[in-house]
Amino acid sequence: MSDVVNEAVAQLNAKMDGAGFDGTAKFAIEGEGSIIIDSDGARASDEDADVTLTATTDVFKAILDGEMNPTTAFMTGKLSVDGDMGQAMKLSGVLA
Repeated sequence: MSDVVNEAVAQLNAKMDGAGFDGTAKFAIEGEGSIIIDSDGARASDEDADVTLTATTDVFKAILDGEMNPTTAFMTGKLSVDGDMGQAMKLSGVLA
């Protein structure tokens, strides 16, 4: 996995503080790899999930760093969502 994915996994696990996520979500970072978030936390993986969010490295970093709102990124076409929109909405709490 890339350094971007490894750094993002560490950052997501710190944000979740061991809480996990009810469901499965995948972040697909274009050109870097994928991250799965589930009840066990975040890890580098490309398995199937309830919802997949796809973005460039810059957009993903901006969302993680709190510089970009995930909803705004979606509405402006910078973040694409495929799958269960309810799960995607629950992720906003994890990313905050």
